Amino acid sequence: MDSPQGRTAVIVAGRVFVPAEDVEAFIAEARATYPVAAANPGNVLISFSVEDAAAGAVTVLEQWTSQEALDRHLATPEVQAIFAKWGPRMRNEVREFDALDERDPRA
Repeated sequence: MDSPQGRTAVIVAGRVFVPAEDVEAFIAEARATYPVAAANPGNVLISFSVEDAAAGAVTVLEQWTSQEALDRHLATPEVQAIFAKWGPRMRNEVREFDALDERDPRA
C-alpha cells in the first residue's frame, strides 16, 4: 500500500546489548547477513553498528518494502542461526515500525 506522500515501509530499529567482550564477534556475525538481506528484493537497508563497545550496545537499522520481505529475511537459516546463538546472551530493544508517509526530511 502506498501513501499519498510516498511508499509504505517496514522499519526495524533499536539496540541490542551483548556482553562487552563479545561485541566484535556479534557485529561480525550480524554483518555477515548483509548479503542474505541484499539477495531479498524487499530489502532497502540493513545496518548494524557498534554504538558503545564498553556497554555492548549495537544499533540496528533496517528498512523493508513489506512485512513479507522482512518475514522472508527472518526465516533464513543465517538469521535464525544468529537468533539461536545470540538470543539467550543479548537484551533486545529492537522494535518494528510501519512508516506510512515516507518523505525527504529536508523537504
